[in-house]
Amino acid sequence: MEVQNEGLVSVTPLKVPPDDSPKPRFDKWWILVLIVIGLIVYLSVSKPDPYWRIVLFVRDGIWVSLTTTVISFVLVLFVGLIFGLGRISKNRIINGASTIYVEVIRGIPLLVQLLFWYFAFPSVIQGLGKLLHIKALETYLANPVGMAILGLTFCYAAYMAEIYRAGIQSIAKGKMEAARSLGMSHFQAMRFIVLPQAVRVILPPVGNEFISLLKDSSLVSVVAVADITRRGREFMAANFIPVETWTMVALLYLTMTLFSARIVTWVEHKTRLEK
Repeated sequence: MEVQNEGLVSVTPLKVPPDDSPKPRFDKWWILVLIVIGLIVYLSVSKPDPYWRIVLFVRDGIWVSLTTTVISFVLVLFVGLIFGLGRISKNRIINGASTIYVEVIRGIPLLVQLLFWYFAFPSVIQGLGKLLHIKALETYLANPVGMAILGLTFCYAAYMAEIYRAGIQSIAKGKMEAARSLGMSHFQAMRFIVLPQAVRVILPPVGNEFISLLKDSSLVSVVAVADITRRGREFMAANFIPVETWTMVALLYLTMTLFSARIVTWVEHKTRLEK
């Protein structure tokens, strides 16, 4: 505001309203992560036999579980996107095939699917090799880790496809129409306008899918994959101490899932601040 007084001009400073935007706060659930880690350290130090021996025995299984989960999840994101787009396609063949895949895969338990990929799928390949007289296929042997990743990917991609579909359909149709009116093709509008906004919407359920996948990765132990669960079973069978063995295995899984949940929460918070 300017005030005239005998040829002089005085300027009244404007008041800046206080910033009421939410400030990032420390996630108190990290304390629970530290408590669980502290409990593992305490048991390993106070009673190295058997707890520290258990950790040393299953440590290679930790790496196998994490590797299997991460590789499967990356593939799930890719395959789920393909079938998610197929679910909203106007082409009846693509839409029908995607819908059948989603409904069939979601109706079969994950354990049964893992058993199929490890035991039945190699037999199919060997039978095909005999039919076509291809020696490499006739002597095909399943790789446990590869079949486990394949089974986890095909199962969770069906659920991820529905997450993608719901996220894309939650975006207002007017945004697609506006992009098309600006001269974009349908592919360009989906890539640059719809999908980036849909990803922001589906981020929480996608994070939950990763945590569920990490826990369900314990099922791969039934198909000869030396993950944490299988290594725990081997240790228990050799030492006959089930309480201590499965207590430590449970704590290790709990540490990984709690840590993953905190990372997912942090990513959600950062993306929310960017809106």
